[in-house]
Amino acid sequence: MKKQMIKDMRIGDDMETQVLVLEANKTAFSAPHRAGKHFLKLVLGDVSGRIKAVMWDPPGDDVTIEPGDVVFVRGSVGEYHGPQVVISDLRKLDPSKVNRSFFQPVSVRSPEEMMGELKQVIEEEINDEHLTALMKVFFGDSEFARRFALAPAARTIHHNYVSGLLEHTLEVIHFCRSLAETYTGQIQLDLLLAGAILHDAGKIEEYRQDSLSFEFTDRGKLVGHISIGKEMLDQKLEELPGFPPSLKLELEHMILTHHGMREWGSPEIPKTIHAYALFHADLLSARLNQFINVMNRHSTGSGDWTEWDRFLERSIYVPPPGDDQ
Repeated sequence: MKKQMIKDMRIGDDMETQVLVLEANKTAFSAPHRAGKHFLKLVLGDVSGRIKAVMWDPPGDDVTIEPGDVVFVRGSVGEYHGPQVVISDLRKLDPSKVNRSFFQPVSVRSPEEMMGELKQVIEEEINDEHLTALMKVFFGDSEFARRFALAPAARTIHHNYVSGLLEHTLEVIHFCRSLAETYTGQIQLDLLLAGAILHDAGKIEEYRQDSLSFEFTDRGKLVGHISIGKEMLDQKLEELPGFPPSLKLELEHMILTHHGMREWGSPEIPKTIHAYALFHADLLSARLNQFINVMNRHSTGSGDWTEWDRFLERSIYVPPPGDDQ
């Protein structure tokens, strides 16, 4: 059966296809005559988009539908505060037997190409012997390098696709390089680049790479990538007994503060020029990727403004191609 893509579905269409469960909630009916009974509220997705769904008569208690499940659904697309699928039939599928490319987005750039670019940065732009040794300890670990090349940078907000972490890291490096060129003498380029390369390293353990929807690992939920990243740095530095304590402190601070504010998840705020520069480079990469994602989802026939994005807290103005403005 040909895969129906969510982005192509319109109100009134019949739906009969494979989808990924992104959200699943069992909800009790409020009507007295259905007391004690439940229905399913779902969000379904594939690489093209997501759509709300409801199933009034869900499978029995012996079948549990959870985020990350791949399911076959049959139903029709109606309207309830936007498109919503009313599901008449649903069954779970074996995720190992489905085409992952339908559900797991990937970077437009190949991981091999991007890893080559990253290795060139390490070889040509990191000159401090201690930082060079640290990069070799990290990327000389073939399993670390493999996971770093394939990991997403997030589940939903930015660079949320296979190799998204590597793509995001290269963008942060680009912005850091520009900042160092602007503030020559105040910013040490190779220190800033080392922080850029390692700032999100903990994400290789924060998300399950075998999950189609990049579910959090238990460690990701309980510890988080910032603390995991600092632990990884400390563990690798044990292999480099001559590493300068002042350089270690700078790198630890950069990892711990790269979200910029405590309310955004950083245990501390940036208090060195390198940490402050890294925070803004990281934020710029993330926010611009969010803008691009919202713009790419926007249909050219639906006006000059995108839908409201709850993460960016705004709609985005997208004039039609060729508009003289």
